[in-house]
Amino acid sequence: MKLDHCVLPSANLAIARELLTRLGFTVAPDAAHPFGITSCRVFFEDGSYLESVVLADKNATRRASAAGNVFVQRDRRFRDAGGDEGFSALAFGTDDAALDHIRFVDGEMSAGDPLSFSRPFPDSSGNKTEASFKLAFAAPEDAPSFFFTCERVKTPAVDCSTLCQHANHVSGILRILVTASEPRAAGTFLSQFLQTGSGGGVWPLDNVVLSLLTDAKQVYNMDPDSDGNLRLRGIVSVRPPSRRSLSAWSLRRLPIPCIEADLSCLLHRDRGHTFSLRNRPKVPSQRPFWRPF
Repeated sequence: MKLDHCVLPSANLAIARELLTRLGFTVAPDAAHPFGITSCRVFFEDGSYLESVVLADKNATRRASAAGNVFVQRDRRFRDAGGDEGFSALAFGTDDAALDHIRFVDGEMSAGDPLSFSRPFPDSSGNKTEASFKLAFAAPEDAPSFFFTCERVKTPAVDCSTLCQHANHVSGILRILVTASEPRAAGTFLSQFLQTGSGGGVWPLDNVVLSLLTDAKQVYNMDPDSDGNLRLRGIVSVRPPSRRSLSAWSLRRLPIPCIEADLSCLLHRDRGHTFSLRNRPKVPSQRPFWRPF
């Protein structure tokens, strides 16, 4: 399977955009979804991206949730469990979301009905064409984090190359960090969803590696939740060797004092948009976005 995108809930899209920009990312124009959610995205060379999502029209999201829109329902569940900021979902590319849904139902891991929708797709110049998608959802029982496959039914022929060029030289996502207080159950779910076995809690996929952290407390200072929930906890991105090899950030609310010697950038998203960054760039200190370790 190939990672399509990471879903990052936020309370305020303008602030999310500003923070991503200050981190050195090129941020694409806002994208409005027909069910009340608006997002801004950071694209990478392999087509994967980060997507910060906000509840732009709460009346529309309430109607969508009541009508059975699983994405809106799961987004609301994540926010109710831990606040408006974080790392809620992983999306993987697929050629047949309908078939994935059947597989999820048969495997007793479906999170609800599939979702089909279309939305405007703005390019780097702000010109809009229409894009269409089909999603199929899966989630471990009682977990706030969720997973889905994304079939790109109609993708406009838009040149996004300029959107993949970032001032921080990040070129893609290398690794996704996951924790669970019951690693065996979490590993079973992930293997079923990804349709591949793991080697020591590691799932190498087409364009990313998924890591279930068994040493999260010792190495990352993360405490797996006592309720057994599987949670998405961090992202490791890759830079060209000349720009240092890796950067990593945690998108949960736990501090990370250090990760590995070759990780050059650590980001902690906290409830007030407080970030921790090593080797931080020079940015105006008008507001407390940054604080050193």
